[in-house]
Amino acid sequence: MVCPIKYRKKVLTDKVSSELKIICKEISLRYEIEFIEIGTDGDHVHFLIQSVPTYSVTKICKMVKSLTAREIFRRLPEVTKELWGSQFWTDGYFVNTVGQHGNEEVIKKYVKNQGSGLNYKKVHRQQLQLFT
Repeated sequence: MVCPIKYRKKVLTDKVSSELKIICKEISLRYEIEFIEIGTDGDHVHFLIQSVPTYSVTKICKMVKSLTAREIFRRLPEVTKELWGSQFWTDGYFVNTVGQHGNEEVIKKYVKNQGSGLNYKKVHRQQLQLFT
């Protein structure tokens, strides 16, 4: 899932990226969503997410975007000054899905090679999980 920041503002500093990682870990604990990789590129975030099939792609996107935005604004109020209108993410996003037999390496390579390459920063990485 690729989510651009509202107005394509470059607000993803190390502090914001670190807080985003913490928020995503909290989401993982509450919902059956695993963030396999999180990467930032200044004005957008790449998420490699694994979830149970009971959540639709749309539900996952809405959940991640709304919870992360609300918590970033609450924890880092200085970001609100950069993004007037109380919106962290743009309305749109890009999503691609892969099934059980998809090639994880191709997806990882895609996420890693997004953006200019020089600005991409891996914020979080973990292995795929098996849900029972």
